[in-house]
Amino acid sequence: MPVALRPGMMIDGFELIAPLHEGGMATLWRVSHPQHGMPLLMKLARIGYGEAATQIVGFEVERMILPQLTGPYVPKFIAAGDYEDQPWLVMEHLSGETLRPLLERAPLPPTQVAELGALAAAAIHHLHQQDTIHLDIKPSNLLRRPDGEIALIDFGLSHHAHLPDLLAEQFRVPIGTAPYIAPEQVLGQRDDPRSDLFALGVTLYHLATGERPFGNPGSPAGLRRRLYRDPVPPRAIRPEIPRWLQEVVLRCLEVDPDARHATAAQLAHDLQHPDQVMLTDRAERSHRDGRFTVLQRWWRSLGRDRNPQASKPATHLDEAPLLMVAIDLKHEDRALCEALRGNLKRIVSTFPKSRLACVTVMRTARIGMDSNLDAEGRNRHVKRLIALRDWVRRLDLDEHRITVHVLEHSDPAHALIDYARDNGVDHLIMGARGVTGVRRILGSVSARVVAEAPCTVTVVRAAEAQAADTETP
Repeated sequence: MPVALRPGMMIDGFELIAPLHEGGMATLWRVSHPQHGMPLLMKLARIGYGEAATQIVGFEVERMILPQLTGPYVPKFIAAGDYEDQPWLVMEHLSGETLRPLLERAPLPPTQVAELGALAAAAIHHLHQQDTIHLDIKPSNLLRRPDGEIALIDFGLSHHAHLPDLLAEQFRVPIGTAPYIAPEQVLGQRDDPRSDLFALGVTLYHLATGERPFGNPGSPAGLRRRLYRDPVPPRAIRPEIPRWLQEVVLRCLEVDPDARHATAAQLAHDLQHPDQVMLTDRAERSHRDGRFTVLQRWWRSLGRDRNPQASKPATHLDEAPLLMVAIDLKHEDRALCEALRGNLKRIVSTFPKSRLACVTVMRTARIGMDSNLDAEGRNRHVKRLIALRDWVRRLDLDEHRITVHVLEHSDPAHALIDYARDNGVDHLIMGARGVTGVRRILGSVSARVVAEAPCTVTVVRAAEAQAADTETP
């Protein structure tokens, strides 16, 4: 059950002052702490009944990425933790207002659109220089500060080049805000910085014309339309928009990332120096492409299937495998846990550049909808996540090499096999429980995983029953 928040309440030394916002993924509170003089903001993940697992994972992503970021364009990370199963994150409370209210006043003067775009592009470039892609650029995540600069907020969907991509590893659907998501994100690619330029282009189009270039699709088919259907040229909606601004905006909205600006810095330069913008046919467009052209693009788009692993980093070699350990938290056996940790440490130490994904499966009903609250009213997914973190903490390994994942599925073996296959796992380590009569008849989870997993599998038995059995399919 979510913690009942109230002014004056203390959470790990932080005093709740007043609620600020109830968002789709989290609740925001103004807080204070005697050791921090700056204004502070606490973000608490929404964990009540019916909340999607993507929200909890997104909150974990922000808790992982924000401490890596510095500079004036992002809020400063202060602390993070869990309070009675309630995950929380404290950061600097940046003053200012997001660009979201400007949409109500759109269309804005072209000069104002260009100014805001240049400021946002500068902030995005600074983020990209820190090996991070935001992947949710939109007016409500662009904060105009009192000094006029724009800061970026909300990193729950972001991707860091040197940290695990939890969202890509756990979900196989496009993740983002529908009007702003880039075509390559629709196809499952989350590691191209130019995706942020596409989203900024959508924002500039909306501010300049008062309309969204691709509407607000609510289905996968609607999202895929941006792979082949071009937007109405801005000047066809507002003829007073200068040709150079249409050139810049339509370049941001190109389906092929290679056709966009190479960097956010280059985009900022164009928006600041309109006289230096090289005009192409984009600047002269007065209508959308004809049906035949759209049909050709649609036909070509049919072969562009989702492939999240298409741009997998070259560092994923023999010396840097992705390891996966499957942990049964529901039937925890102390001897088996110690044997599993011992084998895991030996394997990890053999590969200093490896990454470790720690996974547990929360069984769900095959038919119908399970409550995500237990008998005590606590969120089952969050409860498992905290227990998994506690299990991992005892490994005493570099936390930046480890990720934790709670999978929800009616068939644990199926969930583990799918995860290993979808994420390119090289070596899966799991424990084997004692064999009962029912397990002899129906077969064990570990036996199925060994038989069907597309990777090397090590099955660890309790110390007194001897070491591990390894199978390579």
